[in-house]
Amino acid sequence: MWKIIMEAAVLTGIAGLLRSEYEKRHFKVEYYQTVSEKIKKDRTVVFLSDLHSQEFGKDNKKLLKAIDQVRPDLILSGGDMMICKGKRDVKAAKKLLEALADRYPVYCANGNHECRMREEKEIYGDLYEEYVQALKSAGVTVLSNETVLVDEDLAITGYDLDKKYYKKFKTEELRAEEIKKEAGPANKKRYEILLAHSPLFFSAYKAWGADLSLAGHFHGGTIRLPLVGGVMTPQFQFFLPWCAGKFQENEKTMIVSRGLGTHSIRIRLFNKPQVVVVRLKNKTIF
Repeated sequence: MWKIIMEAAVLTGIAGLLRSEYEKRHFKVEYYQTVSEKIKKDRTVVFLSDLHSQEFGKDNKKLLKAIDQVRPDLILSGGDMMICKGKRDVKAAKKLLEALADRYPVYCANGNHECRMREEKEIYGDLYEEYVQALKSAGVTVLSNETVLVDEDLAITGYDLDKKYYKKFKTEELRAEEIKKEAGPANKKRYEILLAHSPLFFSAYKAWGADLSLAGHFHGGTIRLPLVGGVMTPQFQFFLPWCAGKFQENEKTMIVSRGLGTHSIRIRLFNKPQVVVVRLKNKTIF
């Protein structure tokens, strides 16, 4: 009996690993919608997060083709486009963002990996500055605690979360006042989009004034189960409800991407990589 159980467990494990390898190489394009009177013109936004140097086809041609089929008005990146855990390779992230900037307006924020690359000079030297300069030369707008105004109705802010907010096992409290101190006040008259890498702090993002918060970081929870959702975050938190998806409170929205790549724990099960498409709609004409 035990032999049968052990054999079944081994076969289940092998099947899970094979399925994971398949999923890691096959992304999904998924659509969300948000409506506001502040939005004067309907738009289609593609949100990318947590690429972690993953490539879907040579130079991410499959990913680029899928984005082109969406025909977005702008591209937003939520950070962690490379792996910075001793590695110094930003080629995949740089090539993808440069290719996108040749087609669309692109706005990038920093995740914990970009911030680590900037802060740990003894490991990365000037790689962050070189990376940012290459993106800017290609036409990408890089937002590090900065806001850019788009047309007459949008404000896009990139907020760099301090490394203390990425600690494993322990969750620090973030207050709206800290976001305001580092990134400035939210724009109350425009539809304010906040790129903040971790979804843990929706309450602070709302209180700061974000109409739409876009986050990632949790890789969808690594393994996703029916009725349960994500199992584990990179910070070793378990069964958190906001590992992926859309969350709405009154007029405020947060959309959390499952991300595109992996690192450290290289598993995805029932959790395909995701290209997030957000339809921004004007409420008065919707």
